[in-house]
Amino acid sequence: MMLKLNPAARTMIPDRLDGPEVIRRTTHLGIGAHQDDLEFMAFHGILECYDRPDRWFGGVTVTDGRGSSRAGPFAEWSDDQIAAERVREQESAATIGQYSFITQLGFPSAAVRDASQKAVRNDLHQILDVSRPEVVYLHNLADKHDTHVGCALRALEAIRLMPKSERPKMVYGCEVWRDLDWLVDVEKTPMPVSRHPELARTINAVFATQIAGGKRYDLAVLGRRAANATFGNAHATDQETAMQWAMDLTPLIQDDNLNPIEYTVGFIDRLKLDIIHRMHQSL
Repeated sequence: MMLKLNPAARTMIPDRLDGPEVIRRTTHLGIGAHQDDLEFMAFHGILECYDRPDRWFGGVTVTDGRGSSRAGPFAEWSDDQIAAERVREQESAATIGQYSFITQLGFPSAAVRDASQKAVRNDLHQILDVSRPEVVYLHNLADKHDTHVGCALRALEAIRLMPKSERPKMVYGCEVWRDLDWLVDVEKTPMPVSRHPELARTINAVFATQIAGGKRYDLAVLGRRAANATFGNAHATDQETAMQWAMDLTPLIQDDNLNPIEYTVGFIDRLKLDIIHRMHQSL
């Protein structure tokens, strides 16, 4: 089955199989804005499928990666050079993580943020329609990176184009450019990621253009996961060594009339009430 995607799109199948079943076998799908976002935010899905013949993680990276910061050995690289290398890094991560497939759509960031441009939404809809995943990992809607927020909104729009009976069972908004420690505890979706710490280190280290380019994401992501595991509960001993939090976005694909802004701000309103309640108890 041929998908009519953005002309710049590129799909790689790590185990070199062919045919529509490669995408259809996907049970967990990550949709991230940039190369490395999937590995940082959707590692839970990668782990859920790793070494599992009955589960497969598929990945979609939406942008072309041309606008990344550059320093060190990459300081003088052109946009074309850095974009090509980031594509290669993403494919290496897909191989290490045993992905079902990795599709890099190659859109400029501005197209992802612009709701009037339907190409991103339509490409994501095609992939979702073929893969029919049970679980989808997106950026959380309170992320402070505008392209991440745009990417998540385009993905939600794409899912809403699907018949309700064919939509994913669960959709999660994950941590990258804003952690989710601030969610009220009962609204945090815990994602234990303690297993295979060597895989986490190896797959993060693939993205040398970012790490050597001035951003130690490899250390920061692992540090955040360790902090979540310890600071998640003040009254219990640690059960995990690494934890990611997620925002449950499933209601947004169950009720098409639910407004994403109002839904997201609701989490903030409930945090405000929680803070007020705790202070009142000690005043």
